[in-house]
Amino acid sequence: MINRKLFIRQSALFAGGLLIGSGAFAVNKEAPLLSFSTLGCPKWSIEQILSFGSANGYEGIEIRGILGELNLPKLPAFSSAASIASTRKMFADKNLKIVNLGASAEMHHVDPAKRKKNIDEAKQFIDLAYNLGCPFVRVFPNELPKDRDRAVTLDLIVSGLKELGDYAKGSSVTVLMETHGDLSKTEDVLYLMQHSEGPHVGLVWDIYNMWTVTNEPPAQVYAKLHSYIRHTHIKDSKKTDGKENYVFLGRGDAPLTEAFAALRNGGYKGFYSFEWEKLWHPEIAEPELAIADFPSAFKKIYNSHK
Repeated sequence: MINRKLFIRQSALFAGGLLIGSGAFAVNKEAPLLSFSTLGCPKWSIEQILSFGSANGYEGIEIRGILGELNLPKLPAFSSAASIASTRKMFADKNLKIVNLGASAEMHHVDPAKRKKNIDEAKQFIDLAYNLGCPFVRVFPNELPKDRDRAVTLDLIVSGLKELGDYAKGSSVTVLMETHGDLSKTEDVLYLMQHSEGPHVGLVWDIYNMWTVTNEPPAQVYAKLHSYIRHTHIKDSKKTDGKENYVFLGRGDAPLTEAFAALRNGGYKGFYSFEWEKLWHPEIAEPELAIADFPSAFKKIYNSHK
């Protein structure tokens, strides 16, 4: 398995006439690293994404679909060794890192066919991440069905994460479970992480997703989960009559100052990734406005409490 992936990766690099080393993405380790998810710009091409990210102070891009296509291996930019090499060069030329690939795979399924479909999708994303030099693949936990024993579902999720972590062995890719869906309580997330723990399994902390469900103070969440957090999703919202209304950072109710302080003081070195859910909520502001606003809004909050 790993030999096959190594062959694909080397073929992709040499087909494009370059070998990209880790130095291609040199960054300032003292400053917080900013990225944005392509979920926020579902109508943009890769060229538009890279140009806008480079011009607006970002260090990385989190790929969650391009031009509305969420199954990344189907996209021309990722479909062959030559196209992968070309895509990597495009990112390197803009000094932007591919920080995460967002799969739709869910780990809670018990039906064998559904389970296999989701696990196989995640494995395809792991292979693609390896070939792209991307460190992370995000997966979902994702539900706790009421007609099934809770412990059974938790163990199904653990089993899925461990299988994917084993699949990623021998590569530089880590599978990250996002705090998402029904799995937003710290104790549940902690159980999943403790029982699937390994060098290729970690956590995406979606601060707002957790807080809006549980109202747990971010400092307490971080204290329990910090050793597993490899990546973050950042957004803000005002909830009215039970409905989330996404707003620009700092204009909503999310306790971001506390969360950022916990991450900074805890030594977090990963990306702070803006997740503007434009694909799911087309009525919210256009990406040209929201994605441009994030870096300055983030830094204002991040620097407000030291």
